[in-house]
Amino acid sequence: MTVNFKKYSDGLVPAIIQDADTNKVLMLGFMNSEALIKTSELQKVTFFSRSKNRLWTKGEESGNYLFVKEIKVDCDNDALLIKAKPAGPVCHTGADTCWDEKNIPDNFLVQLGDIIADRKNHPTEGSYSSSLFEKGINKIAQKVGEEAIELVIEAKDDNAELFKNEAADLLFHYLILLEAKGFKLDDVVDVLRQRHLK
Repeated sequence: MTVNFKKYSDGLVPAIIQDADTNKVLMLGFMNSEALIKTSELQKVTFFSRSKNRLWTKGEESGNYLFVKEIKVDCDNDALLIKAKPAGPVCHTGADTCWDEKNIPDNFLVQLGDIIADRKNHPTEGSYSSSLFEKGINKIAQKVGEEAIELVIEAKDDNAELFKNEAADLLFHYLILLEAKGFKLDDVVDVLRQRHLK
């Protein structure tokens, strides 16, 4: 990776930080060559702080580190895009981002998948999802089959609301089955995308 740090008189280039999962822009900072090297070594985003006049690893005081997943340089080699996973709120105000946006996926199915994963990893008493995970893969697969049959039955009728509800039930149980097997919806979408490219 070649970065033109000499393009600007202060030797700093802008570094845009983006959440690797949600694609939300989290913050903007500046890096010199030493900050980029330290970021690569630590795998934690490190800036050159203009106010402190030194290298500054985001989260060094709060513990809200930005764990690096990918570093890209733009077409002019004078700006960085860093995809990271935040360990907590990013802004010093306590907000998720420096633009006071919630850092949640725009796609509701991704949010639902995260909730389902949480129910699996942190079982909650009274949670339907947790109870399915507790019953095991055979019960989950059976529920997917049952919901699929109910959807097929409703497809033959003309009640739109019942059809949509059965479709939602099937999709919900399908997401639980994916999680039980250790997959995400994106894994299946990737398969479809690859088929489309053939």
